Amino acid sequence: MHSLTTSDFHPAGSSLQGLVGNTPVLRVSEPFTPADRGFWAKLEGFNPGGIKDRPGLHMVERARTRGDLLPGGPIVESTSGTLGLGLALAGMAYGHPVTLVTDPGLEPSMTRLLAAYGGTVDMVSEPHPTGGWQQARRDRVGELLAERPGAWCPDQYNNPDNVTAYTPLGLELASQMGHIDVLVCSVGTGGHSAGISRVLRQLYPELRLVGVDTVGSTIFGQPARPRLMRGLGSSIYPRNVAYENFSEVHWVAPAESVWACRQLAASHYATGGWSVGAVALVAGWLARTLPRDTRIVAIFPDGPQRYLETVYDDQYCADKGLSGVVPAPEPEEVGRPDEKEVTRWTRCADVVDPLSLVVEARGEGVEGGDR
Repeated sequence: MHSLTTSDFHPAGSSLQGLVGNTPVLRVSEPFTPADRGFWAKLEGFNPGGIKDRPGLHMVERARTRGDLLPGGPIVESTSGTLGLGLALAGMAYGHPVTLVTDPGLEPSMTRLLAAYGGTVDMVSEPHPTGGWQQARRDRVGELLAERPGAWCPDQYNNPDNVTAYTPLGLELASQMGHIDVLVCSVGTGGHSAGISRVLRQLYPELRLVGVDTVGSTIFGQPARPRLMRGLGSSIYPRNVAYENFSEVHWVAPAESVWACRQLAASHYATGGWSVGAVALVAGWLARTLPRDTRIVAIFPDGPQRYLETVYDDQYCADKGLSGVVPAPEPEEVGRPDEKEVTRWTRCADVVDPLSLVVEARGEGVEGGDR
């Protein structure tokens, strides 16, 4: 009879890929809601690198299956941080060199971490005149792809695999929660809000999806402005954003997110970065104002580690004017997303693809009933 040696033994889930998924949920209540109310937070910071470990692995796996990414082929992508960690994990798991194009706004700790995990960090030096740092990074990705035969770019903003990567997360939530009435998601590439809501809508057809963006982001029709918050928002129009799925959108300012992040840390020992604070602020308001038995789930994309030099740094917050700001108890309201430029927490219940607003402004025939 063959006896197992130590080297033969591999517990289930002991591969690099097995580190991702099955993250916990936590009930969040005071000080965001009265003690008898609250919402549930899906803690994606329990993945090794955060929520984007899921699409990092999935997009690479699918590209390898299709033959778009050959064995040992280079991976090149633009990132503001979290997807970079997921791609570094995928590169390590499947044997691909990874180049990550970033910009000077990336936290120094994240730059060091990406390099430690084997990624080559390529930093652009100047923003694009209209598309900002995001477009400058994408242009640099194009240059690197042209220089490297066989290189592959996941194109997270438009790649449908970025959306389907979140099917397991949606199924995890359904198993953990039993029923969900409202899903609250930050929006950057649009991947996790589209992917999770698509799964949950099949199970719960009445599900409401609430999007959370940052002031200064173009995703939902606001003008592009320099943005302090990273991980949500965009200065381009990602085609993975499922505009038709959203019941409403909220824009949140950096100081409001900082307040929420620090409140979470002090009260629940579970917090994260800009997206987490913004999502918690909105989910808390929904839990205070919707009927008591409404089951609300908020996606917390990451943990606090990469934000120790920003969100959790008193001097940084003081220098940026983010200290001592307590958000209003409810958002300001606008009737349509291009009604005015928003600068504080603001809500809009009329969500449209901003590219349709451009067409409408040109008088090219978007009918009122189609909005």
